[in-house]
Amino acid sequence: MSASAARPLRLHLNEHTGGCSPAVLAAIRAIAREDIARYPDYAPVTSASERHFGVDAGWITLTNGLDEGLHAAAYAVARTNRRLAGARPPIALVVEPAFEMYAACADAAGLDVRRVLPGDDPAFPVEAFFAALSPDVRLIYLTDPNNPTGLAMPPGLLDRICAAAPWALVMLDEAYAEYSGRTAIGPALDRRRNLIVGRTFAKAFGLAGLRVGAIVAHPETLAPLRRVLPPFPLNICAVRALEAAVEDRAYLEWSIAQAGESRGLVAGACRRLGLHCWPSEANFVLVRIGDEVGRVVEEMAAAGVLVRDRSQQPGCAGCCRITAGVVDHTRRAIAALEDALRSSRRPHRA
Repeated sequence: MSASAARPLRLHLNEHTGGCSPAVLAAIRAIAREDIARYPDYAPVTSASERHFGVDAGWITLTNGLDEGLHAAAYAVARTNRRLAGARPPIALVVEPAFEMYAACADAAGLDVRRVLPGDDPAFPVEAFFAALSPDVRLIYLTDPNNPTGLAMPPGLLDRICAAAPWALVMLDEAYAEYSGRTAIGPALDRRRNLIVGRTFAKAFGLAGLRVGAIVAHPETLAPLRRVLPPFPLNICAVRALEAAVEDRAYLEWSIAQAGESRGLVAGACRRLGLHCWPSEANFVLVRIGDEVGRVVEEMAAAGVLVRDRSQQPGCAGCCRITAGVVDHTRRAIAALEDALRSSRRPHRA
């Protein structure tokens, strides 16, 4: 078996292909036997996270990955909006194309899901979104920048949404904010009392395998979510890893720079190959291959490079998503893409 087949290059899940900071490994290796036998003390790591995000004490809750924060939002809404027998359940609004966990979390909590579909282009469907708002919408999932497109939300739209639906909880997923350099965390968060910002340390920090996330909001807004979250969200390895990760600014800056250069390489390859891609602000690029996308994804996998077929998502027909992380890995992915396109464009026997 070839090395590429034995250990493929994982560019299909938006992971950090360079791994975590060496400081993270050192912190985990320094954990004592006694530390593993005790419940973690979350005060130091919570304070470190508050400093990292620039918020006051009480404005952050750490979670077992951002997914747990997405779940908590749905369960808190369901708990707050207990309905009478026979009444319809509250609605969670999901703007497509979207991270599939939004609908899954809403469904798990017993909420109905209302999807807002894009037009011919996967940009945010502003008019359709506001047309879908109604008093029974109690949870709104948003993403900035979007997954799988990498596109930014239109400027000023977040404030419009929070103001237009003060009765609803707005859950803003900022999983890729390190790459975009843009966040809703700041002084304005104090007046957006129906807004919760979700963050993850899985992407730019490379902690996906340890499941480390956070939700950030005014303490009064976080209170209902804290009531549905478990008391010990992170294990000791995740605690020590997070403490080390937020202190290693040099590694974070290197990761962000690598992703930016990689996005440029993918965009340049698309221009050269006659493919369309969207201007991503995340650590991936959505590329429109066309009808041959399935074959291209399969042939890239056979060459040891995994990318994600997103062609079944609304607005993403014929598209695949390619993680743009470490530059050397991106160059390998582009070579595999070129080979797969050459193969797919040759006549194939029936």
